[in-house]
Amino acid sequence: MTKEIVVSGIRPTGNLHLGNYLGAISNFVKMQHDYTCYFFIADYHSLTTHPNPTDIHNHVKQALVEYLACGLNPELCTLYVQSDLPQIPELYMMLNMHAYKGELERVASFKEKARTQPDNINAGLLTYPVLMAADILIHKATKVPVGKDQEQHLEMARTFGNRFNRIYQKEIFPEPYAFNYGSELVKIPGLQGGGKMSKSDGDASVIKLNDSADQIRKKITKAVTDNTPLEPNTPPSVAVQNLLDLMKVVSEKEKLMHFTAAYANCNIRYGDLKKELAEDMIAFLAPIREKIIEFQSDEKLLSHIVKLGKEKAHESADKTLMECREAIGFKKF
Repeated sequence: MTKEIVVSGIRPTGNLHLGNYLGAISNFVKMQHDYTCYFFIADYHSLTTHPNPTDIHNHVKQALVEYLACGLNPELCTLYVQSDLPQIPELYMMLNMHAYKGELERVASFKEKARTQPDNINAGLLTYPVLMAADILIHKATKVPVGKDQEQHLEMARTFGNRFNRIYQKEIFPEPYAFNYGSELVKIPGLQGGGKMSKSDGDASVIKLNDSADQIRKKITKAVTDNTPLEPNTPPSVAVQNLLDLMKVVSEKEKLMHFTAAYANCNIRYGDLKKELAEDMIAFLAPIREKIIEFQSDEKLLSHIVKLGKEKAHESADKTLMECREAIGFKKF
């Protein structure tokens, strides 16, 4: 039986953190056994912010290393660098011919970028959903693991694929839909009392997968809390609940119950909570950090994995692009 196709990518903008791992990559590790999976490092997407060339190379390498350290297996999935596939920008160009200015300007992420970075409203930002559609459609994916903030982009990928099929009267692209693997998406909170863990909130708010034990202790020690409650059974503040939610992920159930009860009884000691959470976090991430160090030093292996991923991704992309070219009328003489 043919397996359904899954596609997902991540921008190489720095180190992955606990939220990336538990919210997405741990599910990717499961998916690779049950689906035909294409996981890529989205270096084309990073160009909208005009990064330094050296930074791009280092960030791509780091993303690859951390993907591998988290358990992605290049023998079970196709793990590749986006810029290794020239078929993607060619399909991007084809789709752009039928993507309209008005619909692109209505995209929420574009409007937000235009508001926050008015001096860099480039064409890449405007057509970002088209490039994302090309990433998905090039492999004819039907399942795409995305968060709520990306669902509009996925809807547009369906629109562009269906529009191409209709215009050229060929059923080339299936419809891709959001994929939640088996359970509700895990939302990992940040350390500064806000919402989910995010690099945009600063380094102090995130636990990176390659953080040292000392760095983890320092970050959790400085995590935001509040005053000890004065009345029993007072609901925890967002900041305290964040720490309890992190403990739920990395600590034994009994330990979580102990500190939850201590808060309810107005005798919680935040220093003890943070100390226990830090040590459990260090133990939880130690196997991944050890693998990161191991993969980082093996340039020969990394080169082999990138080459293997490129070959496998090319095979899929070539087939799709050939169908598109023939549908358009680009035939060889």
